[in-house]
Amino acid sequence: MSSLPVSVGSALSQLDYIMRYRVLVTDEIDPEGVALLAGEPDFDVDELPTLPPDELMARIPAYDAFVGRSATRVSADLLRAATRLKVVGRAGVGVDNIALDAATKLGIAIINAPAGNTVAVAELFFGVVISLLRHLPRAYDSMHAARWERSSLLGSELRGRTLGIVGLGRIGGEVAVRANSFGMSVVAYDPYVAESRFQSLRVHRLETLDQLLDESEIVTVHTPLTDETRGMIGRRELGRLSPASIVVNMARGGIVDEDALAEALTAGKLAGAAVDAFVKEPLNADHPLRKMPNVFLTPHIGASTAEAQRNVAVDACAAVRDALLSGEYSRSINVPEGEHGKWEELRPARMLARRAAAIGRAILASQGTSVVGRIDVRGSHTLAPGRDTLVASAALGVLDTVLEQERLNLINARILAEARGIELSFTEALDPGEPEIVGAARALEVRLTGGMNDITVGGIAYGHGGDENGEGAFRITRIGAFRVDVYPRDTLLILTNHDVPGVIGRVGTLLGEAGVNIAEYHQARLAQGGEALAAVSVDGGVGEDVKRRLLELPDVRSVTVVSFRKE
Repeated sequence: MSSLPVSVGSALSQLDYIMRYRVLVTDEIDPEGVALLAGEPDFDVDELPTLPPDELMARIPAYDAFVGRSATRVSADLLRAATRLKVVGRAGVGVDNIALDAATKLGIAIINAPAGNTVAVAELFFGVVISLLRHLPRAYDSMHAARWERSSLLGSELRGRTLGIVGLGRIGGEVAVRANSFGMSVVAYDPYVAESRFQSLRVHRLETLDQLLDESEIVTVHTPLTDETRGMIGRRELGRLSPASIVVNMARGGIVDEDALAEALTAGKLAGAAVDAFVKEPLNADHPLRKMPNVFLTPHIGASTAEAQRNVAVDACAAVRDALLSGEYSRSINVPEGEHGKWEELRPARMLARRAAAIGRAILASQGTSVVGRIDVRGSHTLAPGRDTLVASAALGVLDTVLEQERLNLINARILAEARGIELSFTEALDPGEPEIVGAARALEVRLTGGMNDITVGGIAYGHGGDENGEGAFRITRIGAFRVDVYPRDTLLILTNHDVPGVIGRVGTLLGEAGVNIAEYHQARLAQGGEALAAVSVDGGVGEDVKRRLLELPDVRSVTVVSFRKE
């Protein structure tokens, strides 16, 4: 039998090596997840214990994928050394141990598993609430202390109680499903979820947090921790609850003000509380909540079940497998620009779509419409090849900062928007009678619809990416019926006013006195002496005090502040 020439055999061996993917798995990932990777014929999987940083740094250049948990720190230096690395899988929710920005710049996809702990948290919620209502900790202690205190352990039932859920996302929805099974009346407050989701979960929608507090006997929060939700349940909010109420926080420390909660419990203004997430962890030994018998405390164990750990391992490993084999990055939490050559080319249009949608969302909110049910993107034919990316960018502008335990990005924005009942569409506008779209090679409009209201915001994306902040990449040219021409920098102020002399001067003077630097000021009107709109692009932020003072100016009818500083 003849053998292949050495040179050809070596080439084939090298080709086989290139076609195979090497995956490093560490941090005690559940075996079911590892099996998904090891079962692939094109994968070589090395399962190792948590490695010291120096050893991991030496090994990582040989791998195409890395899968771990929180024990391994995936630093920017490690990612730069990982010259073959395409994807990092995190078997869990948090990615604080991963240099996400560095990964994005290097074109490395970061994938986590946000859904695997959903049932675990929902079940723990009912476990602790029932424990409070039935005095189970006292019953357990008394029995183990050889006491029989049956007469003093009269409890109460869940059935017939009103449960108020703040945040009807993934976990909030699972809690609602189980609450209905217990015969509870379920209400919820979530301005970022469509009515269809409330209906499918058999949950009564309340328009304000105060309404929920007034109606609920048990209140639970399931939102991310953001500037909007930090301290959401404070002294004022707790004061609206009846003394028979129970408050539960299994989301993030800081959503419920811990000091205010302790004060309300001490004063007898609440019947009890259950807390699994704290501002500072581990919880201080002398924390006042530790001393209260009507408080059920757990050490952030919402996701600590064998099933949840298996689920997150399977989810993360399956996503890593799909990313390597088929380029499926819809589960990633960053933008793997190195895998998609169109990302940079579409950057100006992406930024335009995102900011146009953010402007529209803010205007609708200022009009009292907090829920967006539909996003329509119209673009010139040159933008049609990027329709999915542009629709996802618009969804970013609508959903950013409101999602629980998930980062929102161009990869997953469309999926998450649709899951919340938001309809999405892209239309290639070719009608020559629409100069705002066809007259420019890369024109784009985003129309948001919420209930009976809608708003269209549009602009022009140029063929270059502008500077590092996007300036020069695009301009906003339409807000509703008004034609403007402005680049939205850190903050965009949108004012409606009567078209009378002196308004521009008064606004400029007030902003100057407040230390707000105006970059651009564009005033538009529909007719002389009629309604006018000003689009004012400013550096830095604009606080509530400045907004209030603007509203006090003669002839100013409304003020909307849109901040882009967190993008």
